[in-house]
Amino acid sequence: MSKAKKVMKWGSLAVLVAVVVGGIASWNSEIAPIEKIDTSTFSPELIAKGEKLASVGDCAVCHTRPGGERMTGGLAMEIPFGTIYSTNITPDRETGIGKWSYDAFERAMRKGVDREGHYLYPAFPYTAFTKTTDEDLKALYAYLMSQPAVKYQPEETSLMFPFNIRQGVVTWNWLFLEQGAMQPDPQQSAQWNRGAYLTEGLGHCSACHSPRNIMYGEKGGADHLAGGEAEGWSAPSLVANGDSPIIWGHKDLVEFMSTGFSANHGVAAGPMAPVIEEGLSQLPPEDIEAIATYLMSFKTNELKAIDTSNTTNLAATMNAMAEAKVEPLSTEGARLFSGACMACHAQEKGAKLYGQRPSLALNTNLHSDSPDNVIRVMLDGIQKPALDSLGYMPAFRHNLSDAQIVSLLAYLRQNYAEKPAWPDLEQRVKALRAETEKQ
Repeated sequence: MSKAKKVMKWGSLAVLVAVVVGGIASWNSEIAPIEKIDTSTFSPELIAKGEKLASVGDCAVCHTRPGGERMTGGLAMEIPFGTIYSTNITPDRETGIGKWSYDAFERAMRKGVDREGHYLYPAFPYTAFTKTTDEDLKALYAYLMSQPAVKYQPEETSLMFPFNIRQGVVTWNWLFLEQGAMQPDPQQSAQWNRGAYLTEGLGHCSACHSPRNIMYGEKGGADHLAGGEAEGWSAPSLVANGDSPIIWGHKDLVEFMSTGFSANHGVAAGPMAPVIEEGLSQLPPEDIEAIATYLMSFKTNELKAIDTSNTTNLAATMNAMAEAKVEPLSTEGARLFSGACMACHAQEKGAKLYGQRPSLALNTNLHSDSPDNVIRVMLDGIQKPALDSLGYMPAFRHNLSDAQIVSLLAYLRQNYAEKPAWPDLEQRVKALRAETEKQ
């Protein structure tokens, strides 16, 4: 939240200036509505291709509210300046995109301007979508317009002044939008270029995994894909090892993106779980391999050398060392672990239950400088895993008090990560419990 407050404090002045300057040059004409589109002109192959592209772009993840019909919008995205609600992207003519021609769709994807000429807020990641080729945009359009039309009007986006004045977005675009399809790098392999295209374009990985500047634009250069924030969760670096005790290798990345689980790192939770469920896990294996190849290319030669080592033996050693120290009744934290966690997380001593058995000794969140991710998982569990086969983690919000969660996390941090205690852990548990109770 401290980062958000800084953005709100200093960014408000910047946006106010942007409104004044941008209002002069922000006029966009309306693109005439179309009659009901004849979807029979779209081939089955084009629609199928568009469906895969919609998975890459996580369209359903952002445009489906909890309990709502697919693609009908209404998902609330809380930002420091208010709440943005995603739009209905079914082909309903009144509440969706049923009146949109391909030209209107392309303008939204490339320039962040809707059919009526209104600027879209960059919560819609058109800065990444603009990199998509014409052929792929046409396939995506064919797929979306071929879906069932559902009448649903999402709530209106509500932002505080001056952020509620959309004309100011034009100045933001001058700074952060580089329009045009991504071109392949002739110095790189076809697989690398495919991975770059998926990662930087429709995949919009940097939207969550890159830090933001004072105007909420993605930082580039060495900060690109170096870790960010998403819906209150820490999104780890994709180009460095970060807090993980074992280096991410190509195989780990492929396994995690395909299934939501890596034995050497853990289970996808928070905003990443639906990205894998609705998006990455739906891709053909060659695309997953391409993305992994692209991300691995950022690693230094030193990290690449470590990646080729035998991580299996290292993981087994770390698990054995951690579990050798487990004393179920020695402290309150240990007793809580024995009653609440051991059945699923003790690699050798626990019961063999349904689903995966994530190693706590290898869990990145326990090794992180911030306890926020692991607190969120402790409070709310993993009720909707990336794949059902991973199993579920129960929520302990109503079973454990703040003091008990603090004791348990302190035990896990010391025993499994062997890291110094998190400062102000009690305050963070209390704050995140209050914050997540509203969700």
